[in-house]
Amino acid sequence: MLGARCFPIAILAAAFSLANFCHAQTLAPTPPLGWNSWDAYGLTIDEADYKANVSVLAGFQRYGWKYAVVDEGWYMANPFGKTVKEKQYLWNENGILIPAPDRFPTSANGQGFKPLADWVHVQGLKFGIHIMRGIPRQVVDTNLPIAGTSFHAEDAADTTSPCPWDQGNWGVKDNAAGQAYYDSMMKLYASWGLDFIKVDCISDRPYRPTEIRQIAAAIKKTGRPIVLSLSPGPTSLKNAAEVAKYAQLWRISDDHWDGWTFETKPGSGGFPSGLRNAFDLLAAWSPYVNPGNWPDADMLPWGWLGPQPGWGQPRQSRETHDEQQTEFTLWAIARSPLILGANLTKLDDFTRSLMSNQAILLMNQSLTYSHQMDPATLPSGFEHARVWRGTIDSPGTRNYTEFFAFFNLDDKPIVLKATWKQLGLHAGKHLVQNVWNDDAYKDSKEVNMTLPAHGSTLYEVK
Repeated sequence: MLGARCFPIAILAAAFSLANFCHAQTLAPTPPLGWNSWDAYGLTIDEADYKANVSVLAGFQRYGWKYAVVDEGWYMANPFGKTVKEKQYLWNENGILIPAPDRFPTSANGQGFKPLADWVHVQGLKFGIHIMRGIPRQVVDTNLPIAGTSFHAEDAADTTSPCPWDQGNWGVKDNAAGQAYYDSMMKLYASWGLDFIKVDCISDRPYRPTEIRQIAAAIKKTGRPIVLSLSPGPTSLKNAAEVAKYAQLWRISDDHWDGWTFETKPGSGGFPSGLRNAFDLLAAWSPYVNPGNWPDADMLPWGWLGPQPGWGQPRQSRETHDEQQTEFTLWAIARSPLILGANLTKLDDFTRSLMSNQAILLMNQSLTYSHQMDPATLPSGFEHARVWRGTIDSPGTRNYTEFFAFFNLDDKPIVLKATWKQLGLHAGKHLVQNVWNDDAYKDSKEVNMTLPAHGSTLYEVK
């Protein structure tokens, strides 16, 4: 059974290992946990800063954190440039983007990211990168050859499908040349030791199922287990079965940032997306959560977002501590991937306490089923609340653990009271623990709590 923050590390590690053993043939058998550079560094991450963050992340790998992802811009010699030309994209003789050696010194002399990936693996972690779908426009202009084929860039480029909000690439045609281009890309990146790739401008605005299939096929040909993450959202529910066939993660919102709500412009896709919006999105996507398929609510914008965040000015996260706890609890019980956005070299104590909360992390990794309870079935007084229920089954036995997460969506404190029968359990007393408050188990036939504005709590029920 789960305990609270004092849950033994050895048992936690064993649970993670068991999950991986049970799903040995499944990529991402549990929701991926890791760190991504975008929220703190935007386009500007370099090797020194990346290594500094990864060194901190390595200290949390015993809690399950393992993916370290270099987000957009690693192939730009000048990420501060205002135009594509000024940013100075770098590619090899076959038009495949490669790291800028002035920013990633170990990539010089054709080494690519292999030395850096090797270093990450020595730390016990997994290496990931971000790419925009497609082929660089300048590569098409010079019509470079596609490795190992008689095709050239012009044969592969779909100039009718650029990314509407990024001017660097053309799309890739659904033809043999297009497949050959992605094959050559993934062959090179796999040779570096890649474990995770986030592909942008592909799951929404526009949705590009042909390129999703091509990339997935190219990854499969490498023979290397590379997790495929699709971005941005909101991915359409009507495409759920298709994206699940080819990818392990897909974004269900536009970029999520550090606020409860944001005013968004029509046609923006919901950028930026706030925490309040995540409740409805995660509830809608919960039927599609399975081992190897994780609807992704996006990164966790906690801690220090700087020196060059992907949106806005450098800052300490604008989410209150109550909102961060709510976000962590919601992402965890909804079984979303947990990808940190903070600058890990400037961790504050509260962010550190979230990253090391064993009970919440183990729940996220071990739940076999979870869903938002129908608001219409909740007792009186829950009009401004949401409740999620999650279950951990023990295969082959009748043993299970139930979790109930309670969330206050109001801008002022609320009092919630309900019997366990009203929440779907059998009548009478149950052995209950408040996971966040680190209380001992108590016999209880009801819950009675006061939640602060945008606050939450979580109960484990035996």
